[in-house]
Amino acid sequence: MDYEEYQAKVILIGECGVGKSSLLDVFVMNKFNVSQETTVGGSFKSKYIKDGKRNIKLNIWDTAGQERYQSLTKMYCRGANAAILIYDITSQESFDCLKKWHQIVLESGNDDITFIVVGNKEDLIEKEQVKLEDAVLFANKIGGYLKKTSAKNDFGVTEMFTSVALRLFPNIPVIREGSLKPEQITLSMPNPKKKKKCCS
Repeated sequence: MDYEEYQAKVILIGECGVGKSSLLDVFVMNKFNVSQETTVGGSFKSKYIKDGKRNIKLNIWDTAGQERYQSLTKMYCRGANAAILIYDITSQESFDCLKKWHQIVLESGNDDITFIVVGNKEDLIEKEQVKLEDAVLFANKIGGYLKKTSAKNDFGVTEMFTSVALRLFPNIPVIREGSLKPEQITLSMPNPKKKKKCCS
């Protein structure tokens, strides 16, 4: 069966240690690495997902959170269709820095980009420092929306990336028609897993 194929560039951006690489590994490889190494410069993974007869390839760039790599991060932002701004719910500082990362994306020259704000590490909900209303307010202010995730517990990860694809479909052109790719997920909003109150 043939499918229309789309392609989108997505960037993960935020402070070092918020879980960008872990979220990407869980989504693409269904794997959580408890000893995740810090991303140096940037890394790249892709995954096909589908919605009916539409196939979309998400090319996802995992950017470094260290200040010395900010010029590289700005380069990776060029041509991106979506920017996922990630903070650690147990770190107010990581949330406050999203304003800086949002500005870096804008300075890359992207006028038409979808923004998503993600509060990661929901498995540490009892240690949460960032107020939900503040996160929602910031997401709305930049024209985006908020999602909560836990890479460790695989909570909300697929749902978050799925929401990105659904937002992008109306705004990206068909690049070709082809056969369904083997590595894919079907676009649907899964039933979220119950949050586990545990330390990690």
